Amino acid sequence: MPSVVGLLEQRECAARRRVDELREEADRIQAELSMAERDWSEWGIACSRVGEVLAPGEGDVAGPDVAVDLPDGGEQSVPAGASEPAKSKSVVPMWRAGLAWSALSVDYQRILRVLADRHRLGQGPLPCQEMAVCFGLEVVPSMVEALRSKAKRMVARGWLVESVPGRFSLSQAVAAQGEGL
Repeated sequence: MPSVVGLLEQRECAARRRVDELREEADRIQAELSMAERDWSEWGIACSRVGEVLAPGEGDVAGPDVAVDLPDGGEQSVPAGASEPAKSKSVVPMWRAGLAWSALSVDYQRILRVLADRHRLGQGPLPCQEMAVCFGLEVVPSMVEALRSKAKRMVARGWLVESVPGRFSLSQAVAAQGEGL
């Protein structure tokens, strides 16, 4: 008859093997996820470049594109006036020299104004909780996360920087350009 200690050692060995297998699987999945994120990023850049090339010129009558949420958490540009999914959101174009703040929706302009004021006063980056207070919003998770989402979208498009996680400020180029143009 096997001893209790022997049975416990067998179970411990089996558990350790299972932990090692799960760690290897987690590492494999993490590597696949990293590759997929890189591919998704490259696809987004390619879409952005195609959008710039296909954007209507000054004489064209087509309206601006609207960014819409996709079920997988991404977004896609759809020409304004086209049949859009039910839940659309404002456009945040890639920042480029000479682009006026008026290219952004009012919510995004408000974020820029608050951060520009802080920049002029020599104050540091602003967390989203304080941003909510500046806007007179109730500081609840849903409001703070909505602001964080907008700020992160602006970081991704070159308007803001997030030098410390959760704290946002104007990018140097936007700050140097001055308010609104």
